[in-house]
Amino acid sequence: MSEEENPNSEEEQTGPDYLGEHEDTSGETITKVTGMYRDWFLDYASYVILERAVPAIEDGFKPVQRRIMHSLKDLDDGRYNKVANVVGHTMQYHPHGDASIADAMVQIGQKDLLIDTQGNWGNILTGDRAAAARYIEARLSKFALDVVYNPKITEWQASYDGRKKEPVNLPVMFPMLLAQGAEGIAVGLSTKVLPHNFIELIDASIKHLQGKRFQILPDFPTGGIMDATNYNDGLRGGKIRSRARIVQHDKNTLAITEIPFGTTTSSLIDSILKANDKGKIKVKKIEDNTAAEVEILIHLPSGLSPDKTIDALYAFTNCENSISPLGCVIEDNKPLFVGVTEMLRRSTDRTVQLLKSELEIQLEEFEAQWHYASLERIFIENRIYRDIEEEETWEGVIKAIDKGLKPHTGHLKRAVTEEDIVRLTEIRIKRISKFDIDKAQQKIDALEDNIAQIKHHLDHLIEYSIDYFKRLKKDYGEGRERKTEIRVFEDIEATKVVIRNTKLYVNREEGFVGTSLRRDEYVTDCADIDDIIVFTQDGKMMVSKVDSKTFVGKGIIHVAVFKKKDKRTIYNMIYRDGTKGATYVKRFAVTAMTRDKEYDLTKGAKGSKVYYFTANPNGEAEVVTIHLRQSGSIKKLKFDLDFADQLIKGRNSNGNIVTKYAVKKVELKEKGLSTLKPRKIWFDDTVQRLNVDDRGELLGEFTSEDRLLIVNQKGVVKAVIPELTLRFDDDMIVLEKWNPKKPLSAIYWEGEKELFYVKRFLIENPDREEVIISEHPKSYLERIFTDYRPMAEIVFAKKRGQERQDNMELNLEEFISVKGITAMGNQLTKDKILEINALSSLPYNEPEKKSAEEMDVVDEEAIDSNNEDALSEEKKNVTNTEKSSNSDDDTKRDDEGQTLLF
Repeated sequence: MSEEENPNSEEEQTGPDYLGEHEDTSGETITKVTGMYRDWFLDYASYVILERAVPAIEDGFKPVQRRIMHSLKDLDDGRYNKVANVVGHTMQYHPHGDASIADAMVQIGQKDLLIDTQGNWGNILTGDRAAAARYIEARLSKFALDVVYNPKITEWQASYDGRKKEPVNLPVMFPMLLAQGAEGIAVGLSTKVLPHNFIELIDASIKHLQGKRFQILPDFPTGGIMDATNYNDGLRGGKIRSRARIVQHDKNTLAITEIPFGTTTSSLIDSILKANDKGKIKVKKIEDNTAAEVEILIHLPSGLSPDKTIDALYAFTNCENSISPLGCVIEDNKPLFVGVTEMLRRSTDRTVQLLKSELEIQLEEFEAQWHYASLERIFIENRIYRDIEEEETWEGVIKAIDKGLKPHTGHLKRAVTEEDIVRLTEIRIKRISKFDIDKAQQKIDALEDNIAQIKHHLDHLIEYSIDYFKRLKKDYGEGRERKTEIRVFEDIEATKVVIRNTKLYVNREEGFVGTSLRRDEYVTDCADIDDIIVFTQDGKMMVSKVDSKTFVGKGIIHVAVFKKKDKRTIYNMIYRDGTKGATYVKRFAVTAMTRDKEYDLTKGAKGSKVYYFTANPNGEAEVVTIHLRQSGSIKKLKFDLDFADQLIKGRNSNGNIVTKYAVKKVELKEKGLSTLKPRKIWFDDTVQRLNVDDRGELLGEFTSEDRLLIVNQKGVVKAVIPELTLRFDDDMIVLEKWNPKKPLSAIYWEGEKELFYVKRFLIENPDREEVIISEHPKSYLERIFTDYRPMAEIVFAKKRGQERQDNMELNLEEFISVKGITAMGNQLTKDKILEINALSSLPYNEPEKKSAEEMDVVDEEAIDSNNEDALSEEKKNVTNTEKSSNSDDDTKRDDEGQTLLF
């Protein structure tokens, strides 16, 4: 093998310019590029990582940002500079073009921390670009001048062409990287540090210096709502969910007032329009009124639930997005993956060291000033300048002054140098003639005080650093409060909030379901993300994705949209086992299953057949009549069966035997009521949502007829069905189970008459929102009472020249009778009221109601229970609804101990 063909050749390993060209047997020239990849590409990758894309951990700046900040300091004279001028000045330090510098400078300016901007710098809310660099101006902010610069403690290096000096790192004494955030893509790695709150960073730095634990979470300039449960300290693998703030403007209008981080109003509106075009949501019109603040109005068609639409916006549009942080920084010319907690610790520790360096330099300067001031006083006070009058040489002058100083320099802190003596010779005669010993001593005393103070700071460096951070918070923290609300999000099931814009059809005989079978039987409206559940005559069940046409099995007896984890839809079924087996009855729920897998709901024998099947959305249990075929000595050919007597079990349960005789048909005798307990509903204040998972405050037990009473601060009263998708406003003041017979009592301020009014009323139309205060803009709701017999305390204001009137206890039940909800009510008093307080209500015995435990119901928790042996024999048995007319001989038992009716 020749050296050229050997891939391990020493020349190829070491020579970067070696191309390794040779001809193979076919005569084609082969060029090896191994050396190029190893050297040139690696150099390029290193340059991009270190010099362009990733910030340094020391000061939090990328190189272009650092050069911009250095140039702004070079040009700083307190006035605004054209950005184009700053960009041109930065090009002395930066090896790239003006466009990249201008873009980087705009990004810094839009963060409103380091640069004081003037002109059109773009809009992070709308995504509008900044004006051209020649039209906009900038200067350093007071904060930047305070915390970013100190040439005396800055390490310098030559610029790319060697003509200038630029800082290796700026002496930033603040966690700038965490405050501004950073994002960049290099070769082979990327970084994404999210911005954090200014005040919270300072508080965390103080806690770190105090040895306390701390946690910092992102805060976005666009506001919005954030779930940082899985933030993972900003490391790889973490995730933040960011949502727009959506409020209900009125019953047909939603308003977006804050947007998620990483989006703009334009991209948000585009995503809403796309979701509308795909049929995921329904929108009538969108208005974008965004200026300094976000305001996107979404007009909905009438009859559409605003709560459900808000969830749909989160599920199908950019109103919710996920952000994956990645903490990557440069340290010692190497990438370092580190969490935000460690970033803050390192930044704070570096700030302490920089403060120490500053103090040491100040101490050195003050000591030098003290030394020279003391020498000057000795020189003038002791008239040593006269000793040089007769000296003819420079050396003689120096020696004369040195000799004259020696008797008086014992208290000095360092030896007198020739440089000190030269400086004394430069003192002007005018200054000597006007020298004031007292003023000179005062100056020396002041310098000694400064030196003592700096030494104290150095001895108590941590306390000094804490005071430094507190000063930053006081001087610059105003207006920098948190913008992004932290909240734990509930999971939104897309299938529950999607607009069902497609129709589902079924061909029962041939066994097809789908959206394209328009000539066949219509089933229901559905969405393309829905699953459908299908039951067939032979006792099979399958769940499949909605499609244009899907074969699921011949003889379809039931098809519907499938809801995951649905424990309230109960299926009642009577089937025959095999061709000649016994007939069984079962009740079950389907909460979860594998898509496109066929499940057998019978015992599995070939030839099994379903005689009767119903799907009951609220666990209803009907009564059916079973007709038997004439066979042998059967005495009774029909009897009734009540599904309420059957326990709800898992779908794998075989069920209970109805009869061993052949069944002719099964007919519905009467519809049944729900056999499930009223559902307990809780309100979780953390996520502002209802749930059935025992989270938050229990609101009560709800049947399908019960409603929730909601009252907000604007005086809007409504009684709504407690759907788990309901959303609640921040100004809600009442949330409880609604009792239609219990009156509400309200005290409100009538804006036009400028008096308090009292009213008591019942909600007569629960399907309509009612405003219980007058329409005057100054009217407001003061108090609302939901007790039967409420009491209030009226505190009167003191009249001029009179003693304060005694407080009045007001029985609202006696003060005013129950009237219509639109009635104005009665005037409370003409006297000036200071405040109105709620007192304990008077006792009232509410009519007793049976609790869920006392009602004859089957608990939901029995669903999915497949352990038949654990159930009592009495509950396993099927009760004959006509057993009062049956003889004892009518009932027989099989070998399994199950009850046989016939």
